Amino acid sequence: MKQNNIGKIIKVSGPLVVAEGMNDVQVYDVVLVSEKKIIGEVIEVRDDLASIQVYEETVGIGVGENVYSTGKPLSLELGPGLIEGIFDGIQRPLDKIYDKYGEYIPIGVDVPKLDKEKKWEFNNILSVGDYVVAGDIIGTVVETKSVLHKVMVPFEISGEIIEINKGEYNVTEVIAKIKNEDKIYEVKLMQEWPVRIQRPYRKKNAPNKPMVTGQRVIDTLFPVAIGGIAAVPGPFGSGKTVVQHQLAKWSDADIIVYIGCGERGNEMTDVLREFPELIDPKTGDSLMERTVLIANTSNMPVAAREASIYTGITIAEYYRDMGYKVAIMADSTSRWAEALREMSSRLEEMPGEEGYPAYMGSRLAEFYERAGIVTCLGGKERIGSITAIGAVSPPGGDTSEPVSQATLRIVKVFWGLSASLAYKRHFPAIDWLKSYSLYTDEINEYLDESVDSNWSLMVSEIKSLLQEEEQILEIVKLVGIDSISSRERVVLETAQMIREDYLHQNAFHEVDTYTSINKQSKMLKTILYWNELSLKAVSNGVAFDLLENMDVNYEIAGLKYIEENKVDGVTLKLLDDIKKSISILEEGAEKSD
Repeated sequence: MKQNNIGKIIKVSGPLVVAEGMNDVQVYDVVLVSEKKIIGEVIEVRDDLASIQVYEETVGIGVGENVYSTGKPLSLELGPGLIEGIFDGIQRPLDKIYDKYGEYIPIGVDVPKLDKEKKWEFNNILSVGDYVVAGDIIGTVVETKSVLHKVMVPFEISGEIIEINKGEYNVTEVIAKIKNEDKIYEVKLMQEWPVRIQRPYRKKNAPNKPMVTGQRVIDTLFPVAIGGIAAVPGPFGSGKTVVQHQLAKWSDADIIVYIGCGERGNEMTDVLREFPELIDPKTGDSLMERTVLIANTSNMPVAAREASIYTGITIAEYYRDMGYKVAIMADSTSRWAEALREMSSRLEEMPGEEGYPAYMGSRLAEFYERAGIVTCLGGKERIGSITAIGAVSPPGGDTSEPVSQATLRIVKVFWGLSASLAYKRHFPAIDWLKSYSLYTDEINEYLDESVDSNWSLMVSEIKSLLQEEEQILEIVKLVGIDSISSRERVVLETAQMIREDYLHQNAFHEVDTYTSINKQSKMLKTILYWNELSLKAVSNGVAFDLLENMDVNYEIAGLKYIEENKVDGVTLKLLDDIKKSISILEEGAEKSD
């Protein structure tokens, strides 16, 4: 890393260092602090004074030591080798550091972000004489069994290919040369990009197709679109991390970027251990073969925590530009906001609500707005997407606090986790009365056409039954269960089926862990058919107790454990069994009359 412009430290306050004599630096330039070469980033400039947030511990750093400017912003190395990588908040490879230095990261450690020695097999798609523009794919590298890495022409480069090579290269070797007038540009497998600048695209499109997650409560009641943005707020122990694991494993995405931002070290350890062992249902190989992990635990420096979500979204944009569907999980943005608050207080900025900086909301919006479904750069049309899902950890589960409220103003899907549901062992503990999705209309319209013409009607009926159940239960609390009508008892029974047999899902059961949209529609149809016939039966004089104790009810409860390839046949038989069972009861009621 090039060093110039030497300044002098005049103040050290935790992760904040102030240096004088920094006339030539700009905000967000990277600097190296002291002879230990600790990486820092300029976050404020006043005259010749620069305030620097340091990405490592400042223990042992004192006034009068030198600060070296690199003249470059904080940037990532983007190329083959990112997938299966485990990085910290500024893209230092934690596995490589562990192999070299052991369990503790030494101060000033300098390890290449991408492996510069490893050779990759490059296969060219284009040839000498072809004209290319920024974003065009010139060749491919098999990065893992699951990911074909597409090598793109870097931003702001266009012209005629005058040389392109095929064979084994490391990420720093030249694979092609492009000539534009008198200039010749060298293209490598790797390109650099500043983390705080959004990667360009040709056009942003409106999200209107569902990102199928296989989680019934999400896909049915509160769907997220491909290229959408969602938040998962919830108190401690309500299952945020398991929900994010399920989304990472099962969601309809080609690439997963998981950011552990300020989470407890033992939780992040679980993630790092579990992800390599998870089997990708699409390929049968390890899920890590299409995953990038960014680990920045709560005991790591706060400045690196602040940078980690930008690192994650930049990597996501890089794979989006190849035309992939990327899902990014940020766990959690609350810890990121706390890092922002700590740096703001050390800068002595005017505090906003609860001490958070006044610009926290706009910084959050900058992150979420980098998601979306876009037409990528390049001559041939290519669609890529980033779906961003952020976990929020409000203190005590209070979503009226500033980070939750700022997030809710930005995102279009709110999966509110409930402590009371979690205590009842109902998982996913997403509260169906508090959560919402603003993508519902477009997605239901799409599913009406592609899955079941009655999908939106069934979803609407399910929501109505759950709301009616809440109202009836308020009455039951006052007057008792025996005082309500048979019709209301049927509504309660149907709502119980929806809750326990449909919305409740076991993440650790080999069949129940994932439910396709087709199976979801069959399950909904079965429960609502039972409700429809039962309401008719009680109006024809059938006692509710008889309906409640039908053997077919147990078959409905077991439907979620039926394998995908058998569900169509089982559902047809079950609908017939429901009809026969209730017909027998109605005939018995007529005879007794």
